[in-house]
Amino acid sequence: MKQPISIFWFRRDLRIEDNAGLFHALKSEYPTLPIFIFDTEILSKLPSKQDRRVDFIHQAILRIDSQLSKSDSGVEVHIGKPSEIFKSLFEKYEIKEIFTNKDYEKYGIKRDEEIAEFAKIHGAKFHSFKDQTIFEKNEILSGAGTPYTVFTPYSRKWKEKLNDFYVKAYPTEKYFKNLLCFKSEIPSLERVGFEKTDLIFDKPDYNLKIIENYTEKRDFPAINGTTKLSIHLRFGTLSIREAVKVAMQHNDTWLNELIWRDFYMNILANFPQIGENRSFRPEYDNIKWRNNEAEFEKWCSGNTGFPIVDAGMRELNETGFMHNRVRMIVASFLCKDLLIDWRWGEAYFAQKLNDYDFSANNGGWQWASGSGCDAAPYFRVFNPDAQALKFDKELKYIKKWIPELNSFSYPKPMLDHKMARERALKVYKEGLAKI
Repeated sequence: MKQPISIFWFRRDLRIEDNAGLFHALKSEYPTLPIFIFDTEILSKLPSKQDRRVDFIHQAILRIDSQLSKSDSGVEVHIGKPSEIFKSLFEKYEIKEIFTNKDYEKYGIKRDEEIAEFAKIHGAKFHSFKDQTIFEKNEILSGAGTPYTVFTPYSRKWKEKLNDFYVKAYPTEKYFKNLLCFKSEIPSLERVGFEKTDLIFDKPDYNLKIIENYTEKRDFPAINGTTKLSIHLRFGTLSIREAVKVAMQHNDTWLNELIWRDFYMNILANFPQIGENRSFRPEYDNIKWRNNEAEFEKWCSGNTGFPIVDAGMRELNETGFMHNRVRMIVASFLCKDLLIDWRWGEAYFAQKLNDYDFSANNGGWQWASGSGCDAAPYFRVFNPDAQALKFDKELKYIKKWIPELNSFSYPKPMLDHKMARERALKVYKEGLAKI
């Protein structure tokens, strides 16, 4: 006879502490089996078998499994399509309830609807909980009851609504006795279909000195002035509730960055057309992009002849990380100087960024191109040389990534920025005049 159980399904919440869905699963009346699925629907679309993000997830799962082993439990790991995995799980166990945390992306919503329907057919309940945001879809609305599309009033209402309830941790550890006891066996990264990378999983840690100096130092890429916690927030190895509490105590600028994260997730939830590869402001789909493939390749490889742009792209290609100020500079250069569709840049970042998150990536690219909500106006065109002078005056960042900077092997600028700016303004004006 099969044992009746609850399942907790790990996804973007790879931690056992302060985990909403896990907490509710452990409080259910059945022993909880934690599972993780290496989803081949997602993995099959990755361009390389050496993907730091998959390696990060694998290492995070190993960490969770080790933690749960102290309670004679673990993580049951599967490789395949979620619909097929759950079919096999229902054959193996008498599943009464499935618990997980909400996913706000298009694929995740569709997948969860399918699993919820499958569970219903088999007499099981499907529960999902808010865990990766402080406020979700309809929790921060204007006086007219509509979602905000401008950050400043959104952030004001966000801060007004915030209280201890929204950042209270879920005390999962009190209920570990309700875990299903079993012996787990985590498949190797190679069995998942990927190769080891240079990424080493570090336990997420708050560097309070960096956070306290964040306002003054965050814009300078040569300085260790940012938290480097974005990958942990992306994969949920860090609780957003805990991060917000730390930010409230130590730095309001960093708190605003966390609010931007909520803001873009709420934009995705309330305006799903951005998940359809469309501009938030539809009139910007009339821009006549040049989309020169040879020029795009120079941008991708970091050979434009504009040092701050090239340094950023080389950092991204080599490490999977790019400083936030530099992200804005390289995005402006692609969209405005080269007049290449922001979607090309968005897709390239999606391939390369360790902390890739659809809502934030899409929001950042649409901000840079002018097509997004609360975006930079189309006539704001970053001057890459001026940006370098302002934020990397001593060229420390640039020289780190472009050692050949002052040699003949480093390319001349691929275009004249003044000409490119004037060309961009003309093309934008013409495109926007069509509405």
